[in-house]
Amino acid sequence: MPDYLPTPAPVTVAGREISPIAWGMWRFAGADLRAARARVDAAFEAGVTLFDTADIYGADTPGGFGSAEALLGDVFAEAPGLRERMVLATKGGIIPGVPYDSSASYLASAIDMSLRRLRTDHVELWQIHRPDLLAHPQEIARVLEEAHRMGKIGAVGVSNFTPSQTSALAKFLPVPVISHQSEFSPLHLAPLFDGIFDQSMAEGMRFFAWSPLGGGRLGDPADARGQAVVALLDAKAAEFGVSRASATYSWVMAHSARPIPIVGTQTIERIRDIPHAFTPRWTRAEWYAVLQTSMGERLP
Repeated sequence: MPDYLPTPAPVTVAGREISPIAWGMWRFAGADLRAARARVDAAFEAGVTLFDTADIYGADTPGGFGSAEALLGDVFAEAPGLRERMVLATKGGIIPGVPYDSSASYLASAIDMSLRRLRTDHVELWQIHRPDLLAHPQEIARVLEEAHRMGKIGAVGVSNFTPSQTSALAKFLPVPVISHQSEFSPLHLAPLFDGIFDQSMAEGMRFFAWSPLGGGRLGDPADARGQAVVALLDAKAAEFGVSRASATYSWVMAHSARPIPIVGTQTIERIRDIPHAFTPRWTRAEWYAVLQTSMGERLP
């Protein structure tokens, strides 16, 4: 029998079990209400319970800053029962042109504005979207502790933080930092080597992988490295009768940190394809073959 790597185990956020794959709303803004509702319904039907958004999502659309959150709020207004079925995560701290502000006054207002746009009184997870190099972690901790105490946020996480930045924040917080959200895919391997996966496992943090398909590069690889990686992913996809995307998500989830891929597609058919990511199995040799092909060198 092959030495299959283990499949993801159930994890929780704010006491609620979440799906091993999340659905992301980076490109959610700009749709009409009917299309938005159909996407949310498709994600639920695919078994997704963790929905990831941010106040900056939609800033490049006519609706502007906050429009992805506002559209989801409109969906909740039309169908209030959907809100209670999902574990909702959002992020703040990016301001176009600044670019980052994690001062206590801004974060407090950002949390409140997100809740207003989402038409909810709380989110299960609130993450600082990117580290503000001018904000002291004690200042950040103070406002997050207060928001948590007031029930506005169920749990605290970070996005695009280094392990040391995360540890500095955690030192001043009486509640745990429960999540990392960073880029990870067969073409972006940094969390394997920069300490983020190590910290996630050591501290029991959840890891959410953004751009698990390499920001679209795995769909249409432009160089020899990408083409070689895709060949291995396609072989696994053919073996189990799934799409390349499903094979890729399964490779991401095979790591012992139990990464949760954030699927960013807004296409209904591809959202419905999400459950097929749980079908493929990887031997250690196969998983490492993808890694080493992406690295362009063999491990010692």
